[in-house]
Amino acid sequence: MNMDQLKRQAAARALEEVRDGMQLGLGTGSTAKHFVELLGERVAAGLKVIGVPTSEATRAAAERCGVPLTTLDEIDHLDITVDGADEIDPELNLIKGGGGALLREKIVAAASDRMIVIADDTKWVPMLGQFPLPVEVIPFGLGATRRAIEKAFAECGVSGQMAVRKAKDGHVFVTDGGHWIVDAQLERIVDPPGLAKALSAIPGVVEHGLFIGLASSAVLAGGEGIRVIERRKPKGD
Repeated sequence: MNMDQLKRQAAARALEEVRDGMQLGLGTGSTAKHFVELLGERVAAGLKVIGVPTSEATRAAAERCGVPLTTLDEIDHLDITVDGADEIDPELNLIKGGGGALLREKIVAAASDRMIVIADDTKWVPMLGQFPLPVEVIPFGLGATRRAIEKAFAECGVSGQMAVRKAKDGHVFVTDGGHWIVDAQLERIVDPPGLAKALSAIPGVVEHGLFIGLASSAVLAGGEGIRVIERRKPKGD
């Protein structure tokens, strides 16, 4: 079974959680695209749902598939967000943003009762960091922002090369929000919550790709079938 088939299997399993009348967050990326396509088939068969897309690409895909759309200005919460991830650790911390939609993805995930992450099982890792960490930044004052990011890395015990992301045409990649992305190759992130907090405190950093405490479950498709991992609740929760 190829990677695309595995992604579609994970998307199909997540779709089993969707019920009539739900308000859904629609993720971005190749795995989430499968979910939108399968959801469109269910909508055509009579399922009543409404979705909030996390990117312009997802908006276009949902419209093409006949999925009704709304915005977080028009509704006050989402029942479920279904989205992919670039890396998932055993605590269900994530690295996201390989497709550049991390800011909208995090806004939508935070507005949801549940976030279901769908992926092939190569995205499951013992520790985050092999995938470059995206940090979305304001172009103004980029040098100062990069120095502050480097300082935050040092204080959190990580280091690595940083590079402004380029688009396929060689120009700087610009997000849907008009920002730039700095990708940091950190290899090992020992304390994802601590690093997330440090990056969030930097003026000039709009958002970062560490999703901490947002995913409630992960659906992983592999050669042995589907695995569903639920986030462990903290003691006293």
